[in-house]
Amino acid sequence: MKEETGSQPKSKTGGTGLARHGSKNPADGQPANAKTERLEPFIEDSSGQLMNTNTGVKINDDQNSLKAGERGATLLEDFILREKITHFDHERIPERVVHARGSGAHGIFKLYEPLGEYTKAQFLNDTSVETPVFVRFSTVAGSRGSTDLARDVRGFAVKFYTQEGNFDLVGNNMPVFFIQDATKFPDLIHAVKPEPDNEMPQAASAHDTFWDFISVMPESTHMIMWLMSDRAIPRSYRMMEGFGVHSFRLVNAEGKSCFVKFHWKPLLGVHSVAWDEAQNISGKDPDFHRRDLWDAIENGNFPEWELGLQIVPEEDEFKFDFDLLDPTKLIPEELVPVRRVGKMTLNRNPDNFFAETEQSAFHVGHVVPGIDFTNDPLLQGRLFSYTDTQLIRLGGPNFQEIPINRPVVPVHNNQRDGHMRQTINRGKVSYGPNSLGNNFPVQAKASEGGYASYPERIDAHKVRARSKSFLDHFSQAKLFFNSQSDAEKKHMIDAFSFELGKVRSNEVRERMLGIVSMVDKRLASEVASALGLTVPKNPKRPMNRSIPADADPADYEPVVKEPSVPVSPALSMATSPKDSISTRKIAFLAADGVDGKSLSTVKTALEKAGAVVEVIAPRQNFVLSETKEQLPVNHSLLTAASVFYDGVYVPGGANSVAAIAANGDAVHFLNEAFKHCKAIAFDSAAIPVIESTYFANKVPAESTDESVLREGIVIGNKASTLADRFILALAQHRFWDREKSGKVPA
Repeated sequence: MKEETGSQPKSKTGGTGLARHGSKNPADGQPANAKTERLEPFIEDSSGQLMNTNTGVKINDDQNSLKAGERGATLLEDFILREKITHFDHERIPERVVHARGSGAHGIFKLYEPLGEYTKAQFLNDTSVETPVFVRFSTVAGSRGSTDLARDVRGFAVKFYTQEGNFDLVGNNMPVFFIQDATKFPDLIHAVKPEPDNEMPQAASAHDTFWDFISVMPESTHMIMWLMSDRAIPRSYRMMEGFGVHSFRLVNAEGKSCFVKFHWKPLLGVHSVAWDEAQNISGKDPDFHRRDLWDAIENGNFPEWELGLQIVPEEDEFKFDFDLLDPTKLIPEELVPVRRVGKMTLNRNPDNFFAETEQSAFHVGHVVPGIDFTNDPLLQGRLFSYTDTQLIRLGGPNFQEIPINRPVVPVHNNQRDGHMRQTINRGKVSYGPNSLGNNFPVQAKASEGGYASYPERIDAHKVRARSKSFLDHFSQAKLFFNSQSDAEKKHMIDAFSFELGKVRSNEVRERMLGIVSMVDKRLASEVASALGLTVPKNPKRPMNRSIPADADPADYEPVVKEPSVPVSPALSMATSPKDSISTRKIAFLAADGVDGKSLSTVKTALEKAGAVVEVIAPRQNFVLSETKEQLPVNHSLLTAASVFYDGVYVPGGANSVAAIAANGDAVHFLNEAFKHCKAIAFDSAAIPVIESTYFANKVPAESTDESVLREGIVIGNKASTLADRFILALAQHRFWDREKSGKVPA
């Protein structure tokens, strides 16, 4: 008998064992698509199908994790949640599934005042101790190779190396999140990641699958307002806030508990870039935020944040008209002020990016005595997910032995072996209790620092359900929009118009307009106009598909009500401090024949105020001053761009002024800086340069303090006075009123 060739056995139809039953085989003289035949058994189409687990069990509720009561803890027995999140955590190797693109730095945390009234955590009670920290900043959606300047949430994760073990405060630069229950996290990320059929777009939310998901998940409305705001495109990691997102618990030595929200407040203020500017930066330097953080630390301009706490007594849990356990809600600072309790300073760059930043492993479950969890259903799921993720990403159970993850205190337990084990454990005992090793390591009493969970009372039925107190999806979205400045509102309108303009499905666009109309009618109207659509006169309440199969839709009907407070100034970046130019980068445009004295005077004044000055010229190396002095050049016009700087100055000197005015790249540099609303200064001798720009008719005849604060343009013939006014302008960050004219074609 002749042997069959090939690796696959023949089926009864004459095809390979991978062929679909009833397919035709080319060997029989009948046409067939070989590629389709080989793939057919592995193709899955969910159209018209009921959802089930990987073991084939039909799923009744894919919207809620199994909890002890509607507001209770998530239960470990929830095999559907565990299967779903385990699969999600292991989908991509070896980079992080989310937060793949990041940058890190070392530093210290110093406490201002003991907090023994609220927590027994030692590092929050000893003001004499400097607690080492490692911080990793990141974007959420993009891959490791994506740009720093994507419109995205930024991760803000801090590892405290305390004397009681590591505490990881794993947060974001926005205080709320898209979803209320962790079981929806894989769906959210699947929606925002590149679409699976074509792997596009990278590091962007402006596409159909993301907005389709958002349009049928009204609980995401508040977070979408943040994502469409300028908070999604920060000027730098050093100029963004951080938030723990969830409500946590603090527990004191007497066992008394209170709720807490964690904040990081940057001492440089909160600032952003313009969206057009972000797109340009992405093309010219996709490492912009990484480079900014690295350079600031290398130059000794150490970034600083104050740790703030919003503390809510246990007895006040239900005093608000929103639920403290809802991760799509914040606590307005008007209701509970942020108490600043300490300062974090980042003062050392990593020695090796991979060994430290890439291998750093954060986990919301890494807490110390005095810090505990709440039943926030998103937080509860994260407590499982993070360890599971590190197991696959870092190769096994010993990821905490990697130097960047090791605690500063010795580790003693009965855990042994496993992939990439580093510790060499002495002795034959690796179990407890034992007698051969005198029962060591022995458990620690609470009085000795042993971790004891807060004994929260739980008395409830096991259910998959959403608390009715989680159904207000719009009031805080309204609060956020109402709290923005006019410029910020305009940017949000533009952001919605851009993002939804990239969506191909009109059905998705119209659903989103319905949701946006629940937040603000004008916002919806202007976005609709940009899309060539209209807002329904009587919009229905948004479709909510985040509902269990057997649930009554009325039980998930969104609640519509007004916000707790009408406006919260803390939610607007317009209220950020504007009294410093520390670490701001200023470009000086110069050529041969520059007025060296004017350049030097202004440069010295700006550097004394903390700014970083770089000279940009038509060529590298140096330019000659009017007195033939060689002045160092930092970049040429070929390697620099206005989007890398916070302001521009053009010094005098007849030959230099003529060269800059005749150089198209230099003029474009200025036009673009004006378009992006930055402070610009000219020596009075540089009038020909002004005349070469498109904004020449917008430059005041002479500068006063009032005109500088209003328009951001400085002109002067006395270098010292010009420098003072330029500093005043730079401290304002941007002059967004320039956008009102709409005539900024740089």
